Amino acid sequence: MTSAPTQDPAPAPRRPDAEPRRLPARTVRRALLLVALIAAGCTVALTADLPEVATLRDWLGDVGPLGWAVLVVGLALATLAPVPRTALSLLAGVLAGFWGGLALALTSGVLGAAAGFLVARRLGREAVTRLAGPRLARVDARLSERGFLAVLVGRLTPIAPFTVVSYAAGLSGMRWRDHLAGSALGLVPGTVLHVSIGATVGAADGDGGVPLLVSVVPLTLALVVLGVSRGRRRAAGARQPEA
Repeated sequence: MTSAPTQDPAPAPRRPDAEPRRLPARTVRRALLLVALIAAGCTVALTADLPEVATLRDWLGDVGPLGWAVLVVGLALATLAPVPRTALSLLAGVLAGFWGGLALALTSGVLGAAAGFLVARRLGREAVTRLAGPRLARVDARLSERGFLAVLVGRLTPIAPFTVVSYAAGLSGMRWRDHLAGSALGLVPGTVLHVSIGATVGAADGDGGVPLLVSVVPLTLALVVLGVSRGRRRAAGARQPEA
């Protein structure tokens, strides 16, 4: 008797995840434009010659309110490049004193955060959505649900670059209002501290500055609130029964 010839097993069907993902040409162009804008910002930040504080003060005095409006826009655009926001807040305090510098730094910071979010959302979100694997999709879902807290923690963390937080929020599925609210609240403690230092340094006669002890209070309160919030979340997670 001859045994029936063995048949090769049928190849397993390819999973959709294993198929290469091809991006539309429009999506590729937008992603490349985002990369080009980031690279241009890095180049300008590293090579641009900044005016001296005295020169900038004289220019603001000559131009008037329009000069301050231009300065707000300029500081907001600077946050789109890898420029330390601490330096921008210090500069605002030196130029405008505490209260004026605080308004200047917070306004430009919120505008810069909004601009970074919109640029990344418009140019890069589609590419991220199409290329996202299961793990990235889960992270994206969590950011969509807890966007406000994620941005708040990012803004309160000194080592988190301002630009990276803005772009990452725009690339994720985070809601616009969560990003804006988290940025507006999270910027306050550090901005108060840095503007206070700048105002103290910039005050020629010692007036107009705010004692550093007073400026540390909002930062301390924010860190306490953040620590309590984290402790409650961990306690709630520990009380949940294991599956």
